[in-house]
Amino acid sequence: MIPLATLYYLLCYAWQRLPVPAVLQATEATPFHRPLELLTQMLLHATRELLRTGLPRGYQTQEAELRELRGRIELAPSLGRGLLPQGRAVCTYDELSANQPLYQLVAGTLAALANHRAVPVALRRDLGHLRRRLPAEVVPLAPTAGIFAQLRHQRPASREAFLLHLCELIYQTALPEPADEGRGRFVDFRRDERLMARLFEQAVRNFYRREQRQYRVFAETIAWQAVAPQPQDLALLPTMLTDTTLESPARKIILDTKYYAAALRPRYDQQRLISPHLYQLYAYLQNVRSAAGQHLEGILLYPAATAAVDVHYTLGGHPVRIVTLDLHQPWPGIAADLLALVA
Repeated sequence: MIPLATLYYLLCYAWQRLPVPAVLQATEATPFHRPLELLTQMLLHATRELLRTGLPRGYQTQEAELRELRGRIELAPSLGRGLLPQGRAVCTYDELSANQPLYQLVAGTLAALANHRAVPVALRRDLGHLRRRLPAEVVPLAPTAGIFAQLRHQRPASREAFLLHLCELIYQTALPEPADEGRGRFVDFRRDERLMARLFEQAVRNFYRREQRQYRVFAETIAWQAVAPQPQDLALLPTMLTDTTLESPARKIILDTKYYAAALRPRYDQQRLISPHLYQLYAYLQNVRSAAGQHLEGILLYPAATAAVDVHYTLGGHPVRIVTLDLHQPWPGIAADLLALVA
């Protein structure tokens, strides 16, 4: 499994936030053994930063019985309760408040982790203290899948999106589900290949977006160079979406990340490349359109888990490289290897 320090960098790049020296120093001062401890430290730091700058406030609709008119009078409940002869009325009005769903979610996550047996006592103490520092008006909200879907739909800004990603990963890997009667579902998500594949892909793409200026970096939808007797049949073809496309006037690189335990598989007592991965990249290269004079090439990138691989081919007239990246080395070495890969 990859070191937690490397995992921290991957999470930061995946969620488009620069690594924070304070979190790295805390990791070095008290070495973490499980991802939950790292995620907890990240949440503590992000929440402290939020409190330092002040929680943004937004308008929320309130309903209350008032003696002074405010906002809109709700006649039906006011008449039904006989309030008008008493000089009172039910009113709905908008009020600025920090009691927003995201901050309620952060408060709920802090509270849940403060009682989580897998979190070290010192961190639980910090969580409880920080929870009490949140404004009293922020009512904790227990995390649920529906809340995360609703907040993602609102497309929060960078800082808020980072908090949302962080709380969601904690919820997915460490907090009890509502039907579990408080039983935690803590797992070391570094063993979850699907989750790590998504994080690895996002981290690599965002690393190139931030750390180099030679290429435009994006995920590209490739149209099949195909014809059919019935044009509507073309809609049945599967979508081709690259993990990362790097493009400059002179070069276009299709880079596919594969978070697998090994870049090779045994077949008939011999190690072979993973054929579906190679077929997929080959299909991309045969169908993608490049500009005149643009050199097209492909890269398959794996984490180096069992053995290092670095092989070059020419497939369909295009250079292809299958290479592993050592995620156990210190991050400066990882960053240098990524940059050298497209230099």
